[in-house]
Amino acid sequence: MNDSDHPSASQMASPTYRLASLDPDFILQHSMRGVRLMLEFAKCDEALRNWAVRSTIVVFGSARIREDGSEDHRRWYAAARKFGEIASREGGALLSDRMERHNVICTGGGPGIMEAANRGAADAGAPSIGLNITLPHEQYPNSYSTPELTFRFHYFAIRKFHLAIRATALVVFPGGFGTLDELFELLTLRQTNKSQPIPIVLFDERYWRSIINFEALVEQGMIAAEDLELFHFAETAEEIWQRLLEGGLKPYRQPDWDPTPHDP
Repeated sequence: MNDSDHPSASQMASPTYRLASLDPDFILQHSMRGVRLMLEFAKCDEALRNWAVRSTIVVFGSARIREDGSEDHRRWYAAARKFGEIASREGGALLSDRMERHNVICTGGGPGIMEAANRGAADAGAPSIGLNITLPHEQYPNSYSTPELTFRFHYFAIRKFHLAIRATALVVFPGGFGTLDELFELLTLRQTNKSQPIPIVLFDERYWRSIINFEALVEQGMIAAEDLELFHFAETAEEIWQRLLEGGLKPYRQPDWDPTPHDP
């Protein structure tokens, strides 16, 4: 007997009869926002656990930078790609003897600098992570992040959480509003001691000083002079890596603190 011929056909056809986990009308309604937030956290967290990702190096920068763009764009893209390769080769992104991955390149998953860093990891034969966000003008994932580690988020908050929670370092290339948002998010966490100490490196000092007067923040009493020590500048991919090591990054081993979310 077909379901349509069953005496209870009208009951079984009702939306209320659907399994809750398979009912998009239910899951997507306003009152279920908290559940959706939880699902966005859990899906990414579970996949990273399955790949034994214990820590990440977050690389951010403009999606508008092109490998074949202006001279600066080409230089920034090349440096991000080279750094992705160095960090993936030297940092522990390949499985260790303990079957763990450390300092895995993690980006926003889009084009530009994010593509370059993921591409550098691929050059080294290492996995890398792409954390995409759904935008009004769709941003497609770049083709270099590991497919099984490429995610899409609706909520910026959960995406930011996953960008920050496992980070053992942050490398920021030139960018716009989104890049500044991520930079100041991590700087604020460090300034307020809401995150563990991690090295933060800004690439191309000339660019950063041309758009932000860091010293003026000190002069106006908005930040303390020692807050300027929360980040450093670098001009080459090799110098980025050296700055990270000087800042306490530990290649091929778990940091002194455990960045992986776990039960208390």
